[in-house]
Amino acid sequence: GFDPGSTVIRQLVKMTLTLHGFPRHLSQHVGGFVIARGPLSELVPVENAAMENRCIIQWDKDDLDRLGLLKVDILALGMLSAIRRCFDLVNRLPRQPARERYPVSMDSLLQDDDPAVYSMIRQADTVGVFQIESRAQMSMLPRLKPRNFYDLVIEVAIVRPGPIQGGMVHPYLKRRNGTEPVTYPSEAVKAVLQRTLGVPIFQEQVMQLAVVAAGFTPGEADQLRRSMAAWRRKGGMEHLEQKLVGGMLARGYRREFAEGIYRQILGFGGYGFPESHSVSFALLAYVSAWLKHHEPAAFLVAILNSQPMGFYAPSQLVQDARRHGVEVRPVDVLMSHWDCTLEDAPPSQGRAAETSDPPQPGAAPQPPVRLGLCMVQGLSQAAAARIVAARSGRTPGSAADLAQRAGLNRKDLNCLAAAGALASLAGHRRQAWWAVAGIETRQNLLSTAPVHEAAPALPAPGEGDEVLADYASLGLTLGRHPLALLRPRLGRMGFVTAAATRALSGGQYTRAAGLVTGRQRPGTASGVVFVTLEDETGSVNVIVWRDLADDQRRELLKSRLMGVEGVLEREGDVTHLIARRLHDHSDLLGRLKARSRDFH
Repeated sequence: GFDPGSTVIRQLVKMTLTLHGFPRHLSQHVGGFVIARGPLSELVPVENAAMENRCIIQWDKDDLDRLGLLKVDILALGMLSAIRRCFDLVNRLPRQPARERYPVSMDSLLQDDDPAVYSMIRQADTVGVFQIESRAQMSMLPRLKPRNFYDLVIEVAIVRPGPIQGGMVHPYLKRRNGTEPVTYPSEAVKAVLQRTLGVPIFQEQVMQLAVVAAGFTPGEADQLRRSMAAWRRKGGMEHLEQKLVGGMLARGYRREFAEGIYRQILGFGGYGFPESHSVSFALLAYVSAWLKHHEPAAFLVAILNSQPMGFYAPSQLVQDARRHGVEVRPVDVLMSHWDCTLEDAPPSQGRAAETSDPPQPGAAPQPPVRLGLCMVQGLSQAAAARIVAARSGRTPGSAADLAQRAGLNRKDLNCLAAAGALASLAGHRRQAWWAVAGIETRQNLLSTAPVHEAAPALPAPGEGDEVLADYASLGLTLGRHPLALLRPRLGRMGFVTAAATRALSGGQYTRAAGLVTGRQRPGTASGVVFVTLEDETGSVNVIVWRDLADDQRRELLKSRLMGVEGVLEREGDVTHLIARRLHDHSDLLGRLKARSRDFH
């Protein structure tokens, strides 16, 4: 996700080498990442990883630390690749008043701080946005209400096991919302904790507190940091507890404050964020949110072309983009490339989807998105390249013409027919199946001899069959959402839509149903399972308490289409359905066999 030759990376590695006493001549080679006297494989055991073109070192970071070996962590994040792809796309779009500040870059957006972007973030409209797209983050965003970049820095850091287990989340929110006073036991502590309202959220703050409030030396504070990261695995905090609490008491701090700080430090053993990491991640969160808000079509293309990454399958990403007014066009052998693309053709008349939002005033017009051949299950990239090459010069006149010019085999043709990608050459799926069944793909004397016969008048598949076929071959549909087709049946069963659920008042009993798009059981949640259901109007967040999760384990883990009875819990703009009963209605999906994570 990054350029190894970039100035930032080179300077980072050079500074690290200098700090560790490496000779100056070695640092001159960091443009190619030569940072050792010999090959890495001669120093540590290296083996092939499961992923192609990846290697792993068998030693862990603690082994390296004991041996005194230099360890440099450089994160190659998928979102960096997606952002780079998105910049490439939007900077080639036609210049219009809404794009007068283009071309955009990471540096230019740093100066932006767009209130409209933060408004979107506060509404937890963050599907696909780096770091703040998870269920937990979406629940926190309307509570913390980020309004500037540093709020986003805190948002990224606070939804972590460390702050949660250390009991820092609720005190911070209460102080931020003005329901709890912000107090400091001393000016020294205030200097450390003022930016986080008296609550230690970052690792650096814990180390600074140990120095200014307990008399630790900088070296002892660093040892505290190391112990925080390791104590859950092997203990070792007892000697530091006495020194930390004793040091605070000796300097006049109350025991309640000292022991509270120690409890929060223990929480950091579950993983606390350094502020420097959080700032870097918040930058990517803001940039990806800016792109999603201002250029949702390009953002969708970039995310789809960067899969797999994030919390959401392509189906959910496409559904979300269409709800935001993006027109998404189907895979087509005459129009699609391997990757998804933006098209120059004007958007079609009408809304991109039944549930799409109206365009924002002054927003840049969004180009249509064309799904790529990469979405077709079973089709190789080599076959896709031959299809694109076969279109140059003269457009193929039929599926047989395309097959011959692109050298497609039986598998390729069947994959394209199943995906509906031959519609512009052969018509609907049934006609496409008939057309490819008669194509001779083997080389023989009669392979080029035309056989003229009238195609039978096959009836078009029904809407439900088309949706089933879409999910089975593409993992998504551009037709109506499956639950839109089932809505009459679900309505008779007493299930309401996600939109209707969100409109209810807290404390009301309701029934909701949807495709299970996520199940999470965090280690910090004491056995509670968080389930996300999706229907044609959006999502419902469900909380399943431990006892119900144990009693209805099969329904919880096996349902693809889940019905939930429960009580709606509302806190401001945050709503959860507290489950009282779970129902597995997967049978309503019929013979759907999707490869998408939506149905697993």
